[in-house]
Amino acid sequence: MSETPMIGGSMIEFRKDLFADERDDNLNEIGKPTRRQDITGHVTGRSPFYDDHLFEGLLHLRCARSPHHNARVRRIDTSAAERMPGVVRILTGRDVPVNLNTLLSLLDFGIDDEPVISTDRVRYKGEPVAAVTAETDGQARDAVAAIRVEWEPLPHVLDVEEAIRPGAPVVLDIYPGNKFVYHGKYDHQKLRYGEVEPAFRQADHVVEGRYQMSPIEQAPIETCGAIAAPEQNGRWVCYTSTQALFFSLATASKVLATPSSRLHFIGGTVGGGFGGKVDSIHEPMAILGAMLTGRPVKYMWDREEEMQVGAPRGAERWYVKDGVMRDGRIVARKFTGYFDSGAYTRLSSYAIIKGVGHLPGPYTIPNVHADVYCVYTNRTPATAMRGFGITGVDFAIEAHMDKVAEVVGMNPIDLRILNAYRDGDMKAHRRIAKNCALIECAQVVAEKAGVKLSPDLARASSRMGDS
Repeated sequence: MSETPMIGGSMIEFRKDLFADERDDNLNEIGKPTRRQDITGHVTGRSPFYDDHLFEGLLHLRCARSPHHNARVRRIDTSAAERMPGVVRILTGRDVPVNLNTLLSLLDFGIDDEPVISTDRVRYKGEPVAAVTAETDGQARDAVAAIRVEWEPLPHVLDVEEAIRPGAPVVLDIYPGNKFVYHGKYDHQKLRYGEVEPAFRQADHVVEGRYQMSPIEQAPIETCGAIAAPEQNGRWVCYTSTQALFFSLATASKVLATPSSRLHFIGGTVGGGFGGKVDSIHEPMAILGAMLTGRPVKYMWDREEEMQVGAPRGAERWYVKDGVMRDGRIVARKFTGYFDSGAYTRLSSYAIIKGVGHLPGPYTIPNVHADVYCVYTNRTPATAMRGFGITGVDFAIEAHMDKVAEVVGMNPIDLRILNAYRDGDMKAHRRIAKNCALIECAQVVAEKAGVKLSPDLARASSRMGDS
């Protein structure tokens, strides 16, 4: 059997026998043509995006934003904006029932630290201090430009190590020293396995490196946003591009002080997310606009907002120090890491827990030491992106492995095979390594790249008894 949908006037044939929905229980998918559940809608152009749900009488919401990295809000004057054509309602922080949130508080992890609309203080450039709902997007933009804010600029800090020095500008008073506090008393996450200092003294080489990851914007094709509208019986519907539908539902319920049973959330096609659409910023604002006006409201970032105030993958800075023997065996590894959370927590404190649990990478090292900090700066708050918490430190680890290989005069693939986990090895966070395959992958890479391995390492195996 086949289906033949029309795409741009041409015929595309889908063979159902090649795209069977059944999957093997063992998840062995390599080489098998497994069909994505949403593929037909995508290739035929029928997948609905949240912006496809247009309503009669739809209002547009735009935010007035801070031009400063750090400032007190002395006064907000919306009187001129309120009189402008098409303006229906101005929203400020006083209109938000519970104007403080953090996503992780839904998991009983973290302190509510971020206002939906700021009232007396802004902590990053682009933070919203008011919002306009108007008949057209152009009218909303014009009204935003007419809002007058009296600012008191304050000193700001944009570098993680400068932020934790004595006397640095304080980003949030609830975080002493601009560091997240775990379990009410620890200002960092740590890992201890073995004793690194004696191992460094015994090593033939000590190799140190500093590695920096800059913030990265996810840049979705469809920018972040949501459309909310009144339903029957005091309910509101919200069409959204969120990647975390139930997080967004719970966040809206919390900050709007509204039972979740009165909120009807409809997700669907994300329009590109890559982690950047988990923060649940737009849904509460759109619903609040609909509540206060009684009309449908769309809150959608333009591309400039997506790039400026859309939460990126956070910047990371890693210091790595290895103790290495002449034969290339790494006997000690020490990490000091700094995650740039930006002005608020979002997901950064959780990212650090992920990262520390991943150390020291896919390598068996008998002595490991790590101190990793979640640091607040006056940058745009950071969030998830494609393996956040792991990707940055993996970059640092593998760049450092190349540096170690150069110091000991060793083929970098040989070095990785020599130090790779084998099945049964104890990891630094005290879990047994299982189903390891780095050795075999490295051997295939060497073969494909024409790199000659040493005979012993060419025969090595991830199975302990076969090495």
